[in-house]
Order: sequence, then structure tokens, then C-alpha cells
Amino acid sequence: MKALAMSSRAWAVIVLVAAGAVLVSWAYFESGQDDKNATRTTLSVAAALSGGDTEGFTRAYQPRKFVFPDDHGPHSDYKQEWWYFTGNVDTISGRHFGFQLTFFRVALAPFTERRSSAWATNEVYMAHFTVSDIEGGRFYSFERFSRAAAGLAGASSSPLRVWLEDWSAERGSPADSARSELALRLRAAEGRVKIDLSLSSAKPIVLQGERGLSRKSATPGNASYYYSATRLDTKGSIEIDRRRYQVTGLSWMDREWSTSALDKGQIGWDWFALQFTDGRELMFYRLRRRDGSVDRFSGGTLVDADGSARSLSVRDVEIDVRAYWQSPATGVRYPSRWQVRIPGEGLELDLSSHLPGQELDLSVRYWEGAVGVTGSARGVPISGNGYVELTGYGSSPADENATSVAR
Repeated sequence: MKALAMSSRAWAVIVLVAAGAVLVSWAYFESGQDDKNATRTTLSVAAALSGGDTEGFTRAYQPRKFVFPDDHGPHSDYKQEWWYFTGNVDTISGRHFGFQLTFFRVALAPFTERRSSAWATNEVYMAHFTVSDIEGGRFYSFERFSRAAAGLAGASSSPLRVWLEDWSAERGSPADSARSELALRLRAAEGRVKIDLSLSSAKPIVLQGERGLSRKSATPGNASYYYSATRLDTKGSIEIDRRRYQVTGLSWMDREWSTSALDKGQIGWDWFALQFTDGRELMFYRLRRRDGSVDRFSGGTLVDADGSARSLSVRDVEIDVRAYWQSPATGVRYPSRWQVRIPGEGLELDLSSHLPGQELDLSVRYWEGAVGVTGSARGVPISGNGYVELTGYGSSPADENATSVAR
């Protein structure tokens, strides 16, 4: 079975590249150099959200009613979707880790009819798994591909489960499920790195954008359906080199599905998901344009300690880049420290990456990693942790001077 899974992964890579690589939010190719200076092709995270062939797929035009747990499962009439888990956890002695486990579903063609072969499918799955060992100064990143056939990969809402081989996010224990709106167990292992974590929601689900419709540009249908679980109490274990660490902390889940979203000229984004010690959370994505400016469709949400949420526009949030880190592997320069201000909320925040080198240089290349937060809320000190995702860097000269402020 493992040999079959490996061959399916190779098959998926070939199909994705040949099909124009409509991988989740990725719209264009970039050429890079490996250690032997041979040209290789990587997929840049920036957007099949820019369209491609959308005929036959459903698009996100207007707000919809969300129904749970059904919407935790797949939406096969859309071209792409993802289940995104990130978190910051600590041992009892204070050793800090970050983690990411992400599952992407990509439809290569609209669904027509079921075929008799157990191997027949119009979908492939990709998953990314990372662990940031802050004290050890190490970042581990892995990826897998598989067709959604023969039980190798897939998703279901009843029972809730998303998987790619033995990497999975599934409904938590009956006891955890009885206590919280959303309870999950995350498991992934690759070589000497392993996670086994239980997550339970401490707040209601937050619908992002306009009642869950997140518009990414002015073009009708260039949008996604997007919701988040912004505070998931987390406990379990992280294992590195056969040493197991019992950890507790907080996680975040993002769920999004769409057929297209980005317009030409939108080159990538900076996405921030932050959890504060005062019980609040902040999500904000800054869409960057090829000329270095910030797109007016950038936006986000501030979630209060009681779970109530209010939307933020590009005019509400100011972001200044204060420092950069340059990848020794790819030569790409990424922001590594930010000053974030929300004047209307009295928030003054300083964000720093817990570990600068959290670049995923896999079949797709982007930076995603754990960050720490210090600052104040109306003069009262606060702190926290979170995750930042940076896509599209290295693809435009404007990125080298992207210190613009989102206003």
C-alpha cells in the first residue's frame, strides 16, 4: 500500500504541473536554481485564485448560509479548498513549538459522473506539515500528494475527517466533542518528526468577510467562502528525533473554498492570524499588487474575548515592515518583523518571527511560520503568538522595497 501511495504522489505532481498547476491559491510558475544551478520549476503560492479554466465549477458570488458540521466537509462543485491548521504550543518547562498541518483539495475537472474504477477521480489532494522547534533552532517541512481515490486521500463531514494517507484531521473524542462546538485530533508523522494533538474550540466559529463571503477583487465571483475557528485549546505531543514533548497551547483553523479569486496584478498576500493574552484574536490579510501597492480588497476581522467579531478594512489597519530575512536556499527576501497598528481599537503591536527560517521550499515556495506579539491595547500591555503567511515574494522587483503601509 505504501508503494501505491508513493506512485500516486508522483502521478499527482505530474498531473498538476501538466494541468497548469491549479494548486489551491496558486496561479503562476517561477523558475529558481537548485544547489547545482540547474533550473527547476516551483509553484508559487499566489493563486489559481486568479481563475484559469473555471467552466463547469460553482463560483462564490454572494453570501450563503453555513451549515455545520456539513460545511466542515468537502465542496466538490468548487475548484479548490483547504483546511488550514496552525498553532503555538509549549512544554511545561517553556520549550516553544509552532506547527502547521494543511490539506488542499484541487479539482482537475468538474465532477460529471462516478466511474467504476476505484482509482478513477477528478480530484487530487496536497498536504503540508511543518514543525518549528524554536529552542532547537530548526524548521521541518514536508509535503505529500495523492489522488482522491482508493482511500488514499479525501474528506468527509459525517464523521468529520480530512486525510492524506496517515496524515489526518478528524473529529475528536466523544468527550471533547461534547464539551465544545468543534473538537479535532491532528496526526502527522514524517521521518523523525511527529505530532498528535487534540484541539477544542473555545469560541464560536467566525464568518470572515461579508457573512462568510470573502471578496478578493472587484470581478464578480473572484471570492471565497471563508470561516475560522480562532481559538482552539490544544494539548498533545510533538516528537522530534524520538524525543516526545507533552505540549499545550492554542491553535487556529481556517477553512476556505472557491473557484477563483485573484485578479491580474495581485501578486500575493501577507496573512496574519494572531491570538492575544487579553482573549482577543486578529486576522488580517494584506493583498499585494505587482507594483508594490496594497490592494483595496485587503481585509480582516478582530474577535473580542466574548466571541463577537467586527470586520476590518484596509483603511483600519496600518502595517510597517521593520526587518527582513533572506533565505539562503532560494535567495528570496521575506519580512520578519512588523509593526501593526489599528488606531480605532487602540492597538499597537510589534510582531517578530520566532524563527526567521520558516520558508517552505517544496513544490510550492512560501514563508509560513510562528510569530510572537508584544504591544499594548489602549495603553495596557498585551502579548501573544500567532502565524504569518507570506506568498508571492521574489516574483516582482517591487517586493524588494515592499515596506508600504496598509491604510
